[in-house]
Formats: sequence, C-alpha cells, structure tokens
Amino acid sequence: MARHLITSALPYINGIKHLGNMVGSMLPADVYSRYLRQRGHDVLYICATDEHGTPAELAAKERGLPVDAFCAQAHDAQKAVYDGFQLAFDYFGRSSSEQNAELTQHFARKLNENGFIEERAIRQVYSPADGRFLPDRYVEGTCPHCGYDKARGDQCENCTRVLDPTDLINPRSAISGSTDLEVRETKHLFLLQSKLQQEVETWVAAHEDEWPQLASSIARKWLTEGLHDRAITRDLDWGVPVPADTWPELAAEGKVFYVWFDAPIEYIGATKEWADAAPAGEVRDWKSWWYEAEDVRYTQFMAKDNVPFHSVMFPATELGVREPWTMVDYLKSFNWLTYYGGKFSTSQKRGVFTDQALEILPADYWRYFLIANAPESDDSSFTWEHFTATVNKDLADTLGNFVNRVLSFSRKRFGDDVPAGGEPGEAETKLGEEISRLLAEYEEQMEALQFRKAAAALRALWSAGNSYLEEKAPWLEIKTNPEGAALTLRTAMNLIHLYSVVSEPFIPASSAAMRAAFSLADDTATWVSADEARALGSVPAGTPFTVPPVLFAKIQDEDLAAYKERFGGAPE
Repeated sequence: MARHLITSALPYINGIKHLGNMVGSMLPADVYSRYLRQRGHDVLYICATDEHGTPAELAAKERGLPVDAFCAQAHDAQKAVYDGFQLAFDYFGRSSSEQNAELTQHFARKLNENGFIEERAIRQVYSPADGRFLPDRYVEGTCPHCGYDKARGDQCENCTRVLDPTDLINPRSAISGSTDLEVRETKHLFLLQSKLQQEVETWVAAHEDEWPQLASSIARKWLTEGLHDRAITRDLDWGVPVPADTWPELAAEGKVFYVWFDAPIEYIGATKEWADAAPAGEVRDWKSWWYEAEDVRYTQFMAKDNVPFHSVMFPATELGVREPWTMVDYLKSFNWLTYYGGKFSTSQKRGVFTDQALEILPADYWRYFLIANAPESDDSSFTWEHFTATVNKDLADTLGNFVNRVLSFSRKRFGDDVPAGGEPGEAETKLGEEISRLLAEYEEQMEALQFRKAAAALRALWSAGNSYLEEKAPWLEIKTNPEGAALTLRTAMNLIHLYSVVSEPFIPASSAAMRAAFSLADDTATWVSADEARALGSVPAGTPFTVPPVLFAKIQDEDLAAYKERFGGAPE
C-alpha cells in the first residue's frame, strides 16, 4: 500500500487569508488527507507559512516590527485560524526555518555543480537614499497603462499588467519614498531552466494525462512558450542567504534566494521540521518520505496561479540536482473562488477572510460550503445568498433536522436507549442497497479527488435517510405498529452513525457530535464497508444515546442582511 505525501500551497505570511485561499489549497488537502487516513493509509500532510520575499519586509515595515518578529507573530495568527478550521496538518512549518535554509543552499550548490546555475550581470534600480538595490516590488509609481498611482514594479494590481520597474511613471522607493533612483549594474544567480526544458517536458508528458486539465494545460503552455533562465536571487535583508562557500562575492553583498526558489523546497524543509520536533522516544524519518521514496505517492494542492511554479520551476530544480527527491505524482489545481464575481483581495480587503468567517459561524458551515462549491472545472462565486441557501438546505434541513427529529422522537416515545423493533423488512433492504451504492459513489469521487461530486454523493447519502423516514413515517407508524416504528428509528439511528463516520472529512466537529450521541462500548470504526452499509447494524438495540445540541442552525433573513451589510453584497 502506497504512503501518501500531501502538501498544500504555502500561504503567504502577510496577513490572514481569505476564503478563496482556503478552498484553493489547504481545505481540499485536509479533506483528502482525512479521507485517506480513515481508509487506513499512511498519510503525511505538510504545510507551512511562506515567509520570505519583498511583501514580508514591506508588511513588517508597516507594522513597525523587525521582519523576523512580524513573521513569527503572523505565523501564529495564521496557525490559530487553521486550527479553528480543524485543518489536520501533521506539521505546519515556516519557510524561514533553519531546515529550509540548509536544504535550499544544498539544492543551489548541487544545481551549480551540475552546470544549471550561472552568475550574470543585470541592470537594476538603485536607491541612493536607501543605500541599496530595489527588488521590483520595492519600486512603486504610476502605471503607464491605466494610471493607477500605486502600481508596483512587477505588476499593476489595478489592471494586472506585468511591468518592469523602469516602465513606471514617477517611480519611487517603497522603503523611503525617495524619487532619486538610478539604474545600476549588479550580479545575480540564474537558474538555467532553458537547459532543463527537454527533461521537464519529458517529465510533464509522463504525468499530464492524469492531472486535471487545468494543471496540465498551464504546464504545457509554459513549456510551449519555452522555459527561460530565471534569476533566483534578490537584494533583500530577509531570506535564505546565498552560501559564502560557493558564491563569496554575492554572499558579501547580502544576496538572498528568491522566495519562489526556496518556498517549494520548504515542503521538504517542513517535513524535516516535523521530524526534528518529534517528542522524546518517537523517531520520525523525514527522508523516507522525500529521498529514494519509491513507495510514496505525492499529491499537491494549489490554485491555478501557483501551477507554473509547481509544474515547471520546482520540477526543473529537482531534476537539476540529479538526486532522487520525491516529485509530484498528482497536481490538484483549482480555479478562483470569486466574491460576487470579483476577486478576493488580501491587499484591498475584499471578501470574507478566514478569521472573520469563524467569528460568524462554526468551521463546518464553511468547510462544507466551500468544498461543495469548489472551483474545480471553472471559477465559482461566493454570494451570501448561495451560502445561506446551501447551509439551510443541505446542513440544517437535510442532515441536521434528520438527526434531531430521529433522536428526539425516539427518546420521547421509547426512552434513552436505541429501541429494538422487529426484523428488517423490504424497506430496510432497499435502503441498505441504496446506501451501499451511494457510499461506493462517494468513495469513487473521493479517490478521484473530485470534491464537488464527492459532496453531491455525500448529500445524496443524507437525503436517502430523509426519504426512508418520510416513507416509513414513524410518527404515524407508532399508532398502529410500535414495533415497526422502533425498527424504523433504530435503522435511522444506524444511518446517523454511518453519517458520523463518512462525513468526517467534510464536517469533523459535527461528525464527532453525531458519533458521541451513542454510548457504544467499542466504537473504533474509521470507515464503513459495503456490507456494513447494507446491514445498518453498527448501533444495536439497547445502546444508550443522547440528543446532541442542534448541529446546524438556519441562517435567518436578518442574519443574511447583516452579513451583506458588513461585507457587501452584489456590486451596484
């Protein structure tokens, strides 16, 4: 049986992430990891904060903090939100770790030894007032295309045009605001991706048929256009230093590696962090997951803007070191989740951010909605109306109401133990077959990483219980056939227990509450087999039970109005 290594794109350090970031990488990776663990697989789910680069320095400057202190605080703040969403990382590391620095420098040295790194002179903006060369994002000015006066030297956020710092009108330093800028010559390291083009093409060709079309098409587009040599160092105070034993001159100048060079290596670095953080007496072998790890299946999760770096640049890096590092097998990519058709934006504070979401409603509401509407085949839009309708129909009415009315009615009419009733009949046999079929569909979609279809299959499982309950109508049945009503309720309680197991990847807190309703002496089930689904007998008669609090409260009209007032609704 393969071991499953799972990583999600590293969330950037400059601020709490929005719902689009959550559904584009971390949440589906968590759902898939939870599912695989339930099925008995050996799983390692790794993530970390991406802490290097210009935006981290600028964000720290805004806060008036040293960049290392800012990153430490921001890491803890992000981790608290992810804990609130019950993301079950095996480890959530930091790209500023010593482990990542060591590995990044190792990769750079190996690439250099193999002839894939070259030192080149380039012309770059220099600020005499700041006494330093300015990376692209440290140069601000007016966009020559749209007139936006806060455009950065790499891209205009307003019109999204890619820019060069010298394109800007009235350029200024983002550090000091000085307009006294010069263009001077400086040296940087370049990764010679052009020399690795054929190898990357061969590698992509061996995987692209299995990947989602979004991922394979982006990789193929970059390869068709041709891989260009890319500068992998920057003039920053914060980052993985260029090793002095290999490039003494650049190290003396304070050059650090480009964030997009060291960030993917942090997947390995964070795994080493995980191993180094093992409690006393526990041995964790990080290298068995990453080096000569032929029994490992590696799945990456990311939004489409990250695909080029993971399908082309990081593979080129791994291929170039000429060492047997684990390379991705399946790259699960996502389109955008929009907010009423517009982009979520961290910098512009547009849309719902993950900390705000948890202030409003528990994590399971968000987890289910986001996965059920994951932007897999195309962009999907978050609207408060759609969110409210989904919560009320699927979670409150279909699942929550089923659990509450079954347990409340049974306690009222039969007491606090699961009633016995008679032997299962035709309706129960039919239900068992339907549940078994739907469970197989759910498993098939989860195995294929088709999350929207998996959510639909899970919703169908919940709906099957409601259909059975409506057909048997125990509130009427009890008047003429108490034994039959008891059987109906016992069968429905077994459905609740089944739901508590198979819904766990989507709604872990609610699943735990459903399972805790039954006082089973030995409830160790991690999944439900087809035969168990047909039998619906895991909760025998006589089992004590309690009625949990309401699993999902409906969102009322006044709540909807309040959310739209706070966050904005459809644009005018």
